[in-house]
Amino acid sequence: MKRREFLRLSVGSIATAALVRPSFAERAPKEIRIGTQKGGYFPAVRQRRTIEDVFQPLGIEIKWIDFQFGPPLLEAINVGSVDFGYVGDTPPIFAQAAGARIRYVAAVKSDGSTQAIIVPKDSPIRTLADLRGKRIAFAKGSSANNLLVAALEKAGIAWGDITPAPLAPADATAAFVKGSVDAWTIWDPYLALAELKQDARVIVFDKDIHRPNSFYIAGTDFVEKHQDLVGRLNRAFAAEGVWANAHHEEVARAQSEATGVDIEAIRRFVDRSNYQVVPIDDEIVRSQQAIADRFARTGLIPKQVQVVDIIWKWTPGA
Repeated sequence: MKRREFLRLSVGSIATAALVRPSFAERAPKEIRIGTQKGGYFPAVRQRRTIEDVFQPLGIEIKWIDFQFGPPLLEAINVGSVDFGYVGDTPPIFAQAAGARIRYVAAVKSDGSTQAIIVPKDSPIRTLADLRGKRIAFAKGSSANNLLVAALEKAGIAWGDITPAPLAPADATAAFVKGSVDAWTIWDPYLALAELKQDARVIVFDKDIHRPNSFYIAGTDFVEKHQDLVGRLNRAFAAEGVWANAHHEEVARAQSEATGVDIEAIRRFVDRSNYQVVPIDDEIVRSQQAIADRFARTGLIPKQVQVVDIIWKWTPGA
């Protein structure tokens, strides 16, 4: 073959390949929508603009969307209005049981000190056994829902032996202050605020019942189309987690400024938090499956689910 013919054919092949295989710029989204909840290190991350710095060279903007708690955030991911978000251990199980198109993509292991069952300081309730027959507030489908179910199970109390009061955190705060509920299962910073402002008394922390985890979740379509971007997101948040664990005061101040929550409550929350982002290992899967089994056993989800079916494997060094 002559050199001129070879070059002509090569150029033609490259052009054809370009038509068949879109460039990264053509495949990449214009923006990534990230869902967060009140609390955590996200206000500091947003101030530092480190996530934006990772994606700006790719021509991708970052849009932050705030939610009060996990279930509505996951519903937003399911319907495609959010791409990536952070929730506790229970919302993904309810979402999976409802057929939501979500994937676990990374985890944060907690020491179990940022969520608890609390009562007013002068309440006669002293132990888990005293919860029988009581009206207890919790956010339905949240990690607090799981803590309550697990704690009752440990105490040998059936779900039907309490009066459940499913309330979003803002409504539960008002109910707790007014005395409309006997106890409240809640997470930080609401927990820290109740301890400091209402002298709430802790009956049990998460760590007294089980070892909780939190998760980064992405939409199924987003994961299938943009695995490279999911890996970048995980690495970026992992780097921020390392920074946050070493800079509690900066994290606390950023969160207090962003939310208006009392700085002393935020400091208490931050000092008992962990921000290290890790791949989802077998131990985490077993812990999640135990929660799923518990909810299926008590009839709180419509069917049994296998957590492993919706896990995306993240290899940090890949």
